[in-house]
This record gives sequence, C-alpha cells and structure tokens, in this order.
Amino acid sequence: VQLQASGGGLVQAGGSLRLSCAVSGDTISRYGMAWFRQAPGKEREFVSFIRLGEGRTYYGDSVKGRFTISRDVAKNTVYLQMNSLKSEDTAVYYCRGSRGKIYWGKGTQVTVSS
Repeated sequence: VQLQASGGGLVQAGGSLRLSCAVSGDTISRYGMAWFRQAPGKEREFVSFIRLGEGRTYYGDSVKGRFTISRDVAKNTVYLQMNSLKSEDTAVYYCRGSRGKIYWGKGTQVTVSS
C-alpha cells in the first residue's frame, strides 16, 4: 500500500486549503485513514481520523470545527479540508492508513502566514 499526500502550500491566515491523500495498492474503505502533522521542533500530532466501513470521523481539539476529513472511495483518495487556517497550523502534514499494519505517506508542507 502506498500513500501520496498533496495539496500543501502557502496560504494567508484565515484562508483555506484542501489536502489529498491518494492511495494505491488497496481500497481505502478497508483502512482507517488519518491525518497527522508535525511542526518544526515538535512531535507529530494527531489531526483527524476516518474509520473504515461507516466512516465515522474524529478530530484533534486544535482543529475541531475548522477541518473536515472525507474520502472518495471511487477515487481511492482521502481529503482534509482546512478552513480558517491559523499560523499555528503550519506544519508538514502526513496521511496514514491502518489495518493491522501502519502505512505512512510522505508529507506535504502547509505554511500559514499571519
């Protein structure tokens, strides 16, 4: 299973970005899919998770109400819609798939200017 994150970039505070995580090698409906992020000098932080099957979603406290995780099974892609971005959202964002084993994609840089 391979994961490829994309969609990062530079955005002003208050703006929006949508990250994508394209998965190959298996279907995403069989996996719990998550987004994590890591800012310079900090530990990797949980952002959001979508369960396999029914797709129940979960969010870290710092992004609740601003970020939305979703998936398109036909495109085998998971998304993270990020609204009302803040400078503290600046980080490298990683997608992760889990089904017994854990699979990480390479990250995509998000930079929010204040």
